[in-house]
Amino acid sequence: MNGLLALDASTLAARIAAGAVSSHETVVACLDRLASVDRVLGAFVDVRAEDALAEARAFDDAAARGGEPLPLGGVPVTVKSAIEVAGLRCETGSPSRRGVRATADAVVVQRLRAAGAIVLGTTNVAEMLMGYETVNPLHGTTRNPWDLTRTSGGSSGGESAAIAAGCSFAGIGSDGGGSIRVPAHFTGICGLKPTPGRVPATGHQPACLGPFSLIGAVGPMARSVADLRRLLHVLAGWDADDPCAVPGAADAAPYASAPEVWWFDTDARAPSTPETRAAVAATAAGLAAQGYAVRPGRPAAFDDATALWDVFFGDAGEMLLTAAIGEVAPTLPILAAMHRERGPRPPLTALGLAEAWAARDVLRAGFTRELQGRVVVCPVTAMPAFAHGERQWTIDGRTVGYLDAMIYTPWANILGAPAAVVPAGRSETGLPIGVQVIGAPFMEAAVLDVAAAIERACGGVVPPPAGVTA
Repeated sequence: MNGLLALDASTLAARIAAGAVSSHETVVACLDRLASVDRVLGAFVDVRAEDALAEARAFDDAAARGGEPLPLGGVPVTVKSAIEVAGLRCETGSPSRRGVRATADAVVVQRLRAAGAIVLGTTNVAEMLMGYETVNPLHGTTRNPWDLTRTSGGSSGGESAAIAAGCSFAGIGSDGGGSIRVPAHFTGICGLKPTPGRVPATGHQPACLGPFSLIGAVGPMARSVADLRRLLHVLAGWDADDPCAVPGAADAAPYASAPEVWWFDTDARAPSTPETRAAVAATAAGLAAQGYAVRPGRPAAFDDATALWDVFFGDAGEMLLTAAIGEVAPTLPILAAMHRERGPRPPLTALGLAEAWAARDVLRAGFTRELQGRVVVCPVTAMPAFAHGERQWTIDGRTVGYLDAMIYTPWANILGAPAAVVPAGRSETGLPIGVQVIGAPFMEAAVLDVAAAIERACGGVVPPPAGVTA
């Protein structure tokens, strides 16, 4: 990979501002890389090649006339195709939305452009965002640049593959049950699911309304924790059309830093692999070596969070999707796994949703009180990236199903908690292993501080082996 393409967005922005490299030559490098690898990766839905080149030239011309540097000045970025980019397809991988194009930019895309970013295009997703593997009937399968036989995760798998493979310097994904964090873990990059309302979800499809406004979030994906922080500051802020929107700075929080870090490396329902446990243990040791107060611990709220997420994301999701796309809805991977692994599920009633909603609010309050500003480090999934089409695994002699293997991410969604992923190790076969950092609502600053310390201890993002995507 071209050495330029291995930089993080923050470093690239500084180099462009210093005149060491132009935005135009950077966009050209990204487009050349995309042309050489995306035929096997399948990461992109739409590419704005001519528009991006023209915008980069215009940026360079404006920069030559002087002015204050912009946070993402001249940096090429990508956007998950479930987030509206004017003129580009926003189909969510579903035949029911075939040919649907955005008529305007989502709020987060407007803010990217205002910060000087050059939008290269949009990236592939799981069908209707209902899968931990990015595959759909419209745009096919996205492969992992570390191993083409394995998934890049879902539903923001096209975004993670594009960034990991050097086609983009950073991007925007969305997360209702791990859809930023699982792809980041599987492809060895960084990702942040913010507290709902911290970053506007206006312009996301399906819309983040009703119960989905409480569990879904739009957030950054990138090659460094510094990039996550920079993107969060660009994206965060009030938007009147977001039902959960909050005013204030991106790092406004009840606690300035984490007084203590809790960690655990496995869950009784879905044991993690030995290499995953080793990565979490190494993370804990690395944090302790940097002066953090670290001890084993697991929030009690996680015990009840999974069942509530099943109601919000699974039952409510199936009801709404069935109304929208018909009888195909229950066959989508997450919904099919819910019926297969969780047993028969009666139709969701208004009373059932109201009771779950109240229980969620009580659980979230208890979680916030219990943490008292602490941060939790744990696995992202039970294992590294899985092979395309796999739906169960044997770990420590136990069979672990599709949903249970991903049990570690939905906790943060139902609790409305910020959660970041940062690379922390490698599997025996060389696949990336990330760890997850979870805080109480609006504790993004503390979460990112701990993630940055993990990055220092574990080495951060590295490019996939040369030739894997060629």
